[in-house]
Amino acid sequence: MTAELTADQHRAEWGDRRTKVVAWHDPAPTTAKGLAMSGIDYLRAMVDGVLPPPPISGLMDFGMVSAEPGRVVFSCQPDESAYNPIGAIHGGLVCTLLDSVAGCALHSTLPQGKGYTSIEIKVNYLKAVRPTSGPLLATGTVVKAGSRVGFTEGVVTDAGGSVVATATSTLLVFDL
Repeated sequence: MTAELTADQHRAEWGDRRTKVVAWHDPAPTTAKGLAMSGIDYLRAMVDGVLPPPPISGLMDFGMVSAEPGRVVFSCQPDESAYNPIGAIHGGLVCTLLDSVAGCALHSTLPQGKGYTSIEIKVNYLKAVRPTSGPLLATGTVVKAGSRVGFTEGVVTDAGGSVVATATSTLLVFDL
């Protein structure tokens, strides 16, 4: 005869419960200010702390380190809250980081009154990311900034400088 574990006994084997608090500022005022700025001025205002980062930054623990026309750099500190079922950082976090640097790289080239959205992103995962990988650095660069479509690339490296993922992205440019 086998004894079945109760739900409480199963949960006792799960380990300590952890929590993560996510905080952000109301995005509406920042968005309104951003609409009145060129892309590079908007991004630099966030880098300089004049404007707060977007809410996704707090959720995924990443932030913009630098912005210049055609190039942005983000840092990201993944933790175990982003684990997938096999104990590595979920590829979705890395893809979101790449999508963000790819989009912001293009945004850094846009004049006031123009916006963008991702049409397509292709990601190549080259190395597993674990919390022991240390902080990630993601760089987005513009390949071509057209008047209707932009093409960008992104690279994510771990604390040791190893490339963990790359991406190419196509983005639609439109009037706001």
